[in-house]
Amino acid sequence: MISVLVVEDDPVAAAAHTLYVGRTPGFEAAGTAHSCAEALRLLDRARAAGRPVELILLDLHLPDGHGLQLCRTLRAAGHAADIIAVTSARELATVRQAVSAGVVQYLLKPFGAAALHDRLDRYARYRSTLGRTGDATGQDEVDQAFAALRTPDRTALPKGLSAATLDTLATVLRTAPDGLSATAAATATGVSRITARRYLEHLVTTGLADREPQYGQVGRPELNYRWRTGR
Repeated sequence: MISVLVVEDDPVAAAAHTLYVGRTPGFEAAGTAHSCAEALRLLDRARAAGRPVELILLDLHLPDGHGLQLCRTLRAAGHAADIIAVTSARELATVRQAVSAGVVQYLLKPFGAAALHDRLDRYARYRSTLGRTGDATGQDEVDQAFAALRTPDRTALPKGLSAATLDTLATVLRTAPDGLSATAAATATGVSRITARRYLEHLVTTGLADREPQYGQVGRPELNYRWRTGR
């Protein structure tokens, strides 16, 4: 069994993540911490008891420090647990820093049980591939281990949406200080209004944009989409 420590300051989210872990075959919850200090105490206690934690589900926004600083502190203290970031932090700079700090997977909130189960299942396959001792048989075996951690592109977006078009729509919306309607977004990107609205709604669902009715014209008000400040 792979022992997992959940580090999450939100009690409801922490309980949900712990429940997800307990329902995933091959994993067991080693405890829950709501701060950096509590996480360090639990990790030290588990190591002293001869049952070191093997995987940490880590929120990056904690009340007494940033999760990435906790990663560095753990390594300095000799803790070898792998880390999956479970966070709402979408800044690309943070993602790059997470990779440098040794985070093996990065899961954005909000997500469902299926998404976390998928990450845990992939981590288990990664561990299984590297579970034996000795040398790798060759490049293929190393590639297989790393590939197990990666999610296929087809699961990254809802069916029918492409990353290239989403990036285009997001760029246009980000540079529109007053926001855009689906019609305006369609005109700016060369897609149909229906297509533009699907992508804009996806940005709203994932927390990157807001929508509000735009009044001032006769008839039904049109929705205006605006890039969320700070994203």
